[in-house]
Amino acid sequence: MTSVIVLGAGMVGVATALALQERGHDVIVVDRRDPGQETSFGNAGVIQAEAVEPYAIPRDLIGLFRIALRRGNDVRYHLDALPGQAIALWQYFRASRADRHRAIATDYARMIRKATTDHQRLIQGAGADNLIRRDGLYQTYPDARRFDAARKEAARVSATHGVGVEALDDTAMRRLEPALKGPFAGALRWTDSWTCINPGGLVASYARLLAARGGWFVTGDAATLRQDGNGWAVDTTEGPVQAQAVVVALGPWSPDLLARFGYRFRMVYKRGYHRHYENTGGLRITLHDTANGMVIAPMQAGLRICTGAELARADAPATPRQLEFAEERARALIDIGAAVDQEPWMGRRPCMPGMLPFVGRLPRHPGLWGNFGHGHQGFTLGPTTGLMLADQISSPRAEPTIGTSQARSVGR
Repeated sequence: MTSVIVLGAGMVGVATALALQERGHDVIVVDRRDPGQETSFGNAGVIQAEAVEPYAIPRDLIGLFRIALRRGNDVRYHLDALPGQAIALWQYFRASRADRHRAIATDYARMIRKATTDHQRLIQGAGADNLIRRDGLYQTYPDARRFDAARKEAARVSATHGVGVEALDDTAMRRLEPALKGPFAGALRWTDSWTCINPGGLVASYARLLAARGGWFVTGDAATLRQDGNGWAVDTTEGPVQAQAVVVALGPWSPDLLARFGYRFRMVYKRGYHRHYENTGGLRITLHDTANGMVIAPMQAGLRICTGAELARADAPATPRQLEFAEERARALIDIGAAVDQEPWMGRRPCMPGMLPFVGRLPRHPGLWGNFGHGHQGFTLGPTTGLMLADQISSPRAEPTIGTSQARSVGR
């Protein structure tokens, strides 16, 4: 019998399988698609060393009204999606209170600080260094007031967490990126962050490393998960597979599966879009345009424009208005060619109301574990939380090191 089944072949699932394999477990990864083809495929490709504090909902009236009135492009919502997420949104809002956010950020920063180191081990083992750029990440600001506030906040974050950052004026920014039309009041360059020119490809390279070390990938249906004697079983195209333990690493689909076993996890589901365009302007480093709620990322497939968050029902049709707005603003910022993709990509980000991912044991079912709810940071944190969970599974006495507050979200 296999030691562990990992459900989900995204960054979190594949990295968890690698960590378990390093600790001597036989591992089978089960997914309905090839590795890196769902949520992990669609992100901006940033390993975010600068994201040491989780995203918070504004608690000031101006910030809240700006979201409510859809004044910005970073957050949009469908009215019919709000009732179903109201409790989760309220819990997230409460977690955004300054004192609670500081406490959560202590655990969050501990994970983020390890992210590039944990990725580097896998990048080296997978021979995937050609997919990684270590030139940092830009954040641009349209006016002096916002830039001054951002610069002060960046100085605080740098002093508190030891994150590298430099402030750039318009002249310095244009020298680094001559293709940008600007002008900018200023920009921050987070120097410790890495970018990836093919996020799905990086996950696939980690998956090949797992296979080369003796791991298995099987196409299967996670919804068939069931207890099987003292272990677990799931149906695949190659027949049922059994294991002593199972890890649920299905991102936004995790709560639906676990609900069948009596667990209730609330999530804030944020949809996001991207599309590739010809990079005729020659942008070199990934840029987060704070004024227009978008990220512009140079990729192998072209210049990827990524949107902010959209709150919508899971079954709601695509409404890529944020992407249309972002494309218009991006063309004013840099020369962009024709769209490469026939249709925009759309996916969901699984955000826990308490901001921390769930990494640990499901309490009422022996051998049932979870690693999900990373919000915007599954691509960044997959190797780190994978190592954390592998330690817990391999050492029964190991104390959970993160996400303990999320255990209160588990109930009948």
